[in-house]
Amino acid sequence: MEPRAALLVAAGGFAGAVSRHGVAVALPAGFPWGTLAVNVVGAFVLGLVAYHTRIRGRLSDRTRLTVSTGFVSSFTTYSTFATETVSLAPAPAALNVIANYALGFSAVLLARGVIRWRS
Repeated sequence: MEPRAALLVAAGGFAGAVSRHGVAVALPAGFPWGTLAVNVVGAFVLGLVAYHTRIRGRLSDRTRLTVSTGFVSSFTTYSTFATETVSLAPAPAALNVIANYALGFSAVLLARGVIRWRS
């Protein structure tokens, strides 16, 4: 990877990780609300990037690297989602799995609608 690309990914990753921490501490404990929120928002942002590229044309490599590879990949978290889910009682664990997947897919569809509407 070229140094400039690595710096773009690092800058986006730093912003994503710091933002994820901010969301996690801002939301109430007891249920993994922070992880759910970042995963849904991240799915929406990644959907915006993907559908913008598909419908409106190619995004610059700089934007893609900074937003998708850097920010979104550090902002969202599958490993924390999995760890938090197995630590819950069965009913809240099932709710967490359903919420992450249903809301994540819905966020991507919403992003597609936003991009189509703006085209």
